[in-house]
Amino acid sequence: MGATTLERWPPLRLADWSDTRDTLHLWTQIVGKIRLALAPPINHWWHVTLYPTARGLTTSPMPYGEGAFEVRFDFVDHRLVVDTSDGQERVIPLAPQTVADFYHGLMTTLRELRIDVRIWPVTVEIPTRVRLDRDRDHSSYDRAAVERWWRVMVETDNVFNRFRGRFIGKSSPVHFFWGSFDLAVTRFNGRRAPERPDADAMTREAYSHEVISAGFWPGSGSVPEASFYAYAAPEPPGFKTASIRPAAAMYDDAFGIFILRYEDARNTGDPGDVLLQFCQSTYEAAANLAGWNRAELERR
Repeated sequence: MGATTLERWPPLRLADWSDTRDTLHLWTQIVGKIRLALAPPINHWWHVTLYPTARGLTTSPMPYGEGAFEVRFDFVDHRLVVDTSDGQERVIPLAPQTVADFYHGLMTTLRELRIDVRIWPVTVEIPTRVRLDRDRDHSSYDRAAVERWWRVMVETDNVFNRFRGRFIGKSSPVHFFWGSFDLAVTRFNGRRAPERPDADAMTREAYSHEVISAGFWPGSGSVPEASFYAYAAPEPPGFKTASIRPAAAMYDDAFGIFILRYEDARNTGDPGDVLLQFCQSTYEAAANLAGWNRAELERR
């Protein structure tokens, strides 16, 4: 707990752990799909997300039969833990192994606990579809790299929760989307958003109401490095040219979001404060331009 600021925010170059990131992403999709299959639906697909803990990510308790169970990633001791409400626990070591082996190992563990769950074993939200129960191409697990990523996630979660506490309107929890492998928090003003008749069902539900969102992910697409992001949906006119703090933040036309590269934040020497500025300034710009009733939505 006595680490320096930059030790708490370690270097996180995607090139240093891209193979491990890809494998871990697929593992989280397997666990996330179990939550999707069992958790009661909640608005905006919040029932499918994973949640940060002090040691990793969890499904939180999921109902099953006359009780509940929970699946959690422990990135401190590097293990996957399945706990049941009747006191049983099973542990699967997190180590180099194929996605297929991880899939079958977890499903076997659940069957041993008399938990019968079926998922669609195909990836979502990545360019190439992968059969999770057959994939033997992804098998990397670099413990040190995962720990670096996890330390950044812990610090980011802390900042996002501070930011969330300033808002008294409807807000998502800080949660982890396993489809896109990002941590996010989203604010709502209560107004319905314009319909998206050509969008898929997931997108229509996710953006049924006006939102302003902030998040973190380790790199993707046209943003190949770890970055923080912020966007408004629908985006109000003038948002992309708004003055955003810090000065290193930029608007990415391909994604339609503001981007603050993780290294740019880290190089300031106080990444947490800079991230909070980024979240607050993008929110203020979007809320003002979109006419949100900020006096009713914010904690004074």
